[in-house]
Amino acid sequence: MADTSSTLPAAPAGTPRLPRWLRWMALLLLCGAYLQGGLVKLMDFSGAVAEMEHFGVAPAVPMAAAIIALELGASAMILLGRWRWLGALALAVFTVAATFLANRFWSAPPDARFMLANAFFEHLGLAGAFLLVAWEDLRTHRSP
Repeated sequence: MADTSSTLPAAPAGTPRLPRWLRWMALLLLCGAYLQGGLVKLMDFSGAVAEMEHFGVAPAVPMAAAIIALELGASAMILLGRWRWLGALALAVFTVAATFLANRFWSAPPDARFMLANAFFEHLGLAGAFLLVAWEDLRTHRSP
């Protein structure tokens, strides 16, 4: 018996496709926080280094530079459609790692738990969206 668990059903005949510009806008919205974050860190590199130090990430300077490159580079890959699946997977992994580092609501003081829990689960949702982008790109651009 063939394993069909990794295939998505075909869209019913006559199902309208998402206009290309709307799909690109959706990807831009998905990448927006990473573009903004990367640009802000780039313009205030000392602030980016301070953020790494705040979260105990070391060595702070090269890690800040790597995160800027990741946020901007992976976003560009997604928006330009070049190795989109790889950019999406990179941002998914980064988002999950950063979420467990920065939004540890389970160990926060009671007055901070609600906001951190919301941020935690919102970021997991972003990671899930990036996984869907990667899956869709691999599925539709894989050569037979």
